[in-house]
Amino acid sequence: MSRVGIGYDCHRLAAGRRLVLGGVELPSELGLEGHSDADVLTHAIIDALLGAAGLGDIGEHFPDTDERYRDADSLQLLASVVTNVIAAGFQLENIDATVVIERPKLGAHKHEIKTRLAQAMGLDPERVNVKATRGEGMGFVGRGEGVAALAVASIDPCA
Repeated sequence: MSRVGIGYDCHRLAAGRRLVLGGVELPSELGLEGHSDADVLTHAIIDALLGAAGLGDIGEHFPDTDERYRDADSLQLLASVVTNVIAAGFQLENIDATVVIERPKLGAHKHEIKTRLAQAMGLDPERVNVKATRGEGMGFVGRGEGVAALAVASIDPCA
């Protein structure tokens, strides 16, 4: 029987930080503040996978109180989670994710983001979908204060 998990993450934008989404560094004056590289897209996917497999959440596996994860590459964390999901007896089917960001626009970067995420998960890029939308001037995203991401993961038991 297929299982589905949902993930959500958000981080503040801050000067002096890199803007990394799906493992791709984007040109921006502001980056995401956080303990790791603060890649909200990858973090949302991690939580979706963990939720689908019933393996807790990102904070349990990679706590922000653990210095081993300071400035960590979130794609490496994602690969580790995929290993855990497979060890729990599941195979990944697909990922669908949305980034909510005012700027920069992601259209020119979506293919590279999708490719990097797929590689980290060992999936065909056709099984990974990445979308982007704006806050339309509303809320913390619309005011340019932060970025959010949502993801849904579908997994199946291994045959």
